[in-house]
Amino acid sequence: MHCRFCDTQLSHVFADLDLAPPSNSYLRPTDLNAPEVFYPLKIWTCESCFLTQIDEFKSHDEIFSEDYAYFSSFSSSWVAHAKRFVGDMAAEFGLNEDSRIVEVASNDGYLLQHAKAMGIPCLGVEPTASTAKAAREKGIETCELFFGKATAKQLADEGWHADLTAANNVLAHVPDINDFLGGFKILLKEKGVASFEFPHLLQLVQNNQFDTIYHEHFSYLSLLTVQKIAEAQGLEVFHVQEIPTHGGSLRVLMSHKGAHAVRSSVAEVLGKERAAGMDSLAFYDGFQKAVDKVRLEFLEFLISAKKAGKTIAGYGAAAKGNTLLNYSGVKTGFVDYVCDLSPHKQGLLLPGSHIPVVSPDKLAETKPDYIVIFPWNLREEVTKQLAYAREWGAKFVVAIPKLEVF
Repeated sequence: MHCRFCDTQLSHVFADLDLAPPSNSYLRPTDLNAPEVFYPLKIWTCESCFLTQIDEFKSHDEIFSEDYAYFSSFSSSWVAHAKRFVGDMAAEFGLNEDSRIVEVASNDGYLLQHAKAMGIPCLGVEPTASTAKAAREKGIETCELFFGKATAKQLADEGWHADLTAANNVLAHVPDINDFLGGFKILLKEKGVASFEFPHLLQLVQNNQFDTIYHEHFSYLSLLTVQKIAEAQGLEVFHVQEIPTHGGSLRVLMSHKGAHAVRSSVAEVLGKERAAGMDSLAFYDGFQKAVDKVRLEFLEFLISAKKAGKTIAGYGAAAKGNTLLNYSGVKTGFVDYVCDLSPHKQGLLLPGSHIPVVSPDKLAETKPDYIVIFPWNLREEVTKQLAYAREWGAKFVVAIPKLEVF
């Protein structure tokens, strides 16, 4: 395998999570009569540019298909985050009815609905038909395309040169990261701003967030590496914010070179990464041991609870939960079901583990002793939603960054 940015031959294994099905490939009950395909979940770090990455075993157009089941709007905290983002960007860069906002991977309109409410013309670029349909139902103009240089040229020719582009939690999802970033160079106006949010590799390592590793995430990103990729496409990073989403993310603002003054935040975050050793392969060693420790602690908890006759349910049919379950080898014998607010997931089975996904109403019906919160980054939101479970003595469980029962 060669690095998807600099084409260096890869030889340094960052982590090996064995074999797993794609984390968002939920199954229908009738699918159990057919084989389920598992792919290697091995992650490499480039010795040259330090881009940490997985090979493209399943193509992105197969992963992000017409029946894609992740809808952003079912997380109230994520919708609130998007609303703040639009308001902040509009205030800082003077966006108004004469401006243009283009969001790449716009999903179900969770973000652009706020731009529309402010009267700012906006366009979504979303390849999955299921979420694009939901966005259009909110009145958001959406084109069903994968983004890259060719799409950017098409949109620019159609009058969509952008004052602001948003690409939240998508940079890690693209196999051709050079073509993807190159598209923003084409689409931005002279003073346009491109905003990217992505989970910070520094946080992934320091807080053992290995469950964010799955086949949809082709790359695991640091500012050191993203800055190099941006510069190779003629873009300049001029501001960086550390934000709490997804267990610790970066919001990186880019523009044409010299269009905006480079702020001190860029040097500050780069300094943190260098101080942690992210510009050396030594930083990427030893992660496998931390991963295996979490797996053993989680399995020990499940075995102990089941031996004691306790019942265990899960909350959140999240991709990260599927990574944890499949690497741990957990099946329905341990976790009875997982509940999720999204009706698009209810009635399906989790990939690999085949645990059924049901409505949260099931919790009050069955009163489980333990509720495992798989999207641990939404821990506070979920525990508030499920506060009623305390009435029958239920306890909550998270496994990342370490096992906690509370």
